[in-house]
Amino acid sequence: MTEPKKKLRTIDAPFVALGPSGVAIRDRLKHLTPEDEKVLRLIGEHLGHLASRDLAACCQDAGDHSTERWAARKRDLTAESSSRWAGAITKATHDQWALSRRCQLAHIQGLEADVRTLMHRLSLPLGEKGTKRAAGGYRSKGEWFQKTRRLAILEHRLDVARADWEAGVVHVVRGGRRLLNTRRNLAKAQLTEAQWRERWEAERWFLQADGESGKRYGNETIRVTPDGEVSIKLPAPLANLANSKHGRYVLASRVAFAHRGQEWADRIEGNRAVAYCIHYDVERGRWYLTASWQRPVVQTIGLESARAAGMIGVDTNADHFAAYRLDPHGNPVGDPHRFFYDLSGSAGHRDAQIRHAITRVLHWAKRCGVAAIGIEDLDFTAEKTREKHGRRKRFRQLISGIPTGKLKARLVSMAAEMGLSIVAVDPAYTSMWGNEHWRKPMQTPRRKMSRHDAAGIAIGRRALGHSIRRRTAPPHDDQSDRRGHRTVQADRGAREREGTRPPVTDRAHDARARAGTQQGTRGTSASKTVRDARSAGQWVQDSLLHTD
Repeated sequence: MTEPKKKLRTIDAPFVALGPSGVAIRDRLKHLTPEDEKVLRLIGEHLGHLASRDLAACCQDAGDHSTERWAARKRDLTAESSSRWAGAITKATHDQWALSRRCQLAHIQGLEADVRTLMHRLSLPLGEKGTKRAAGGYRSKGEWFQKTRRLAILEHRLDVARADWEAGVVHVVRGGRRLLNTRRNLAKAQLTEAQWRERWEAERWFLQADGESGKRYGNETIRVTPDGEVSIKLPAPLANLANSKHGRYVLASRVAFAHRGQEWADRIEGNRAVAYCIHYDVERGRWYLTASWQRPVVQTIGLESARAAGMIGVDTNADHFAAYRLDPHGNPVGDPHRFFYDLSGSAGHRDAQIRHAITRVLHWAKRCGVAAIGIEDLDFTAEKTREKHGRRKRFRQLISGIPTGKLKARLVSMAAEMGLSIVAVDPAYTSMWGNEHWRKPMQTPRRKMSRHDAAGIAIGRRALGHSIRRRTAPPHDDQSDRRGHRTVQADRGAREREGTRPPVTDRAHDARARAGTQQGTRGTSASKTVRDARSAGQWVQDSLLHTD
């Protein structure tokens, strides 16, 4: 008996991704005087202490986050700062607590998935092979025993996480848990205790203020004028440091936002809300000012409009983007393009590499004249688990190296600024089917096709609404249509469709007739008697060829 074919999962329909809902720009605070830096440090330390105290109170409240409790915490902070600073601190605390709760729920779901995987693999016989959907059994008794101990550890962690979730307990570290753990490994991090202490304190400072619509220049706490003057409303205990009226301190530095500067100037001149954050980079010894604001969700074009001028299909890989241009009918145009990036080094270097690669993709798309870029809606959260791919360490590292999160955030915002839309498609089978149907046909002596280039074609065709397969499937052996209409073929009721193919005998007769017409002569055909004799197995002398 033949094995039944594997059932393919349902392919989700492509959709146009929504544009960005916020904007953030940054500029360096240059030419600060020693007095300016001293005041910034004092403000950051004082407000950072208040923020730490408010976060501790918020965590102690557990699930009691009512409006009355929020107002009480704000009143306690107002006496030691100001009403606006207290509002900014309590809002930042609530956002941090809510983020911790979401991360806690994601951690519980990840532990549950790991426990299910371990229990499934432990229930299988030793050495049983797995499938693409589920892992197989373990290879030896020793590995099986170690995984039973691993299961007990994960179940204990799951019980603790569930108890914390039900009690509303979260574990938050102001300044970052990674930096806190670095304190125990200073030699490995190549830091001294004084250098670590400076970074730790700078990360715990609080120098950010939310915008206020209708107020002067959109922010009363940290105010930036159109000519770049920066002034800060001092907390009550530091009011003696003011160098301007109404308890404000004016910095000697001037800011000028080169990127989206006109948009920022239009907002502050209209007294619309703009949030500001002052940050100190310890490694470089520089101060930065970041301005951010919300804006209505960008109205994206319809899917049909995005497909009208063709599509750029982009396959995301660990070290490059493989892109291919397709016309509106799904036909590849030109040669494949590859945009490489290097994700080694620091976080800033990796982010710069991603931005540079995306910029090159967008500029090429604008030159091609397309209105949209098709890309896979990737999420490898479930594919990076240690329990599912424990022995495939290089595969897990490869999946972890693909910048899915940064790519989504950067690509959507940068494409919106250039007037391009992003069409997200289901990533199922794009690499496999692209390699099967497009890699070999597109290969030429001067064009080298990789499986990633073929995947780019498959992604683009799916974004355009076409099937990935190149040609119509061959008919059944019995030449019957009872199993349904053939794939990639016009329906019976479609106008201007390809007609029924004529029989083989008619095609052969037409070919002989065309050949005879071109030669200008035609030989006499054998008589019916000669044909009958030949079919009976008798030898018959051919007649002589007569020509006019």
